[in-house]
Amino acid sequence: MFKKIIAVFALVAMIGSFAIPHISEAATYHTKAIATAKKNIGVKYVWGGTTSKGFDCSGLVQYSYKSAGKTLPRTARDMYTKGTRVTKLAPGDLMFFAPSKASKPTHVAIYIGNGKMIHSATSTGVAIASTSNSYWKPKYIGAKRL
Repeated sequence: MFKKIIAVFALVAMIGSFAIPHISEAATYHTKAIATAKKNIGVKYVWGGTTSKGFDCSGLVQYSYKSAGKTLPRTARDMYTKGTRVTKLAPGDLMFFAPSKASKPTHVAIYIGNGKMIHSATSTGVAIASTSNSYWKPKYIGAKRL
C-alpha cells in the first residue's frame, strides 16, 4: 500500500512539473519585469537611455524585461512587432502610444494592473501613470502580450 501511495505522489509531481512551469514562468517574468521597473521609479528620462542612470521609454521596458530573462528590440516601434495583440490588459502587457491612431508607436509602457502603467516620460522620468490619463489615453494604439 505504501508503495502505491508513493507512486501516486511521484506521478502527480511529475505531471505537475510539466504543466505548471509554463504558467508560472509567464507570471514570474512579467512580475519580475514590473518589479524591476518599479525599482527605477524616479530615474530621470534620458533620450536613448538604457540604464538606471537614465531611461527613455523603450530603454526602461527593454531593461526591465531583460532582467526577467526576455530579450526585446530597442525601440517602441520594433517592440510593437513582437508578442500577441490583446484587448483585455493583464499585468506585464506592453502598451503602445502614438501621436495619432494611424501612426507608428513612439512610446511604450508596461501595464501593472488596476488601470496603471509604468513608463519613462520626458516630463516625469520613470513613474506610474493612470491608463486613463488625459494625455496618454487618446494616444493609445494597442497592447501586446509577450
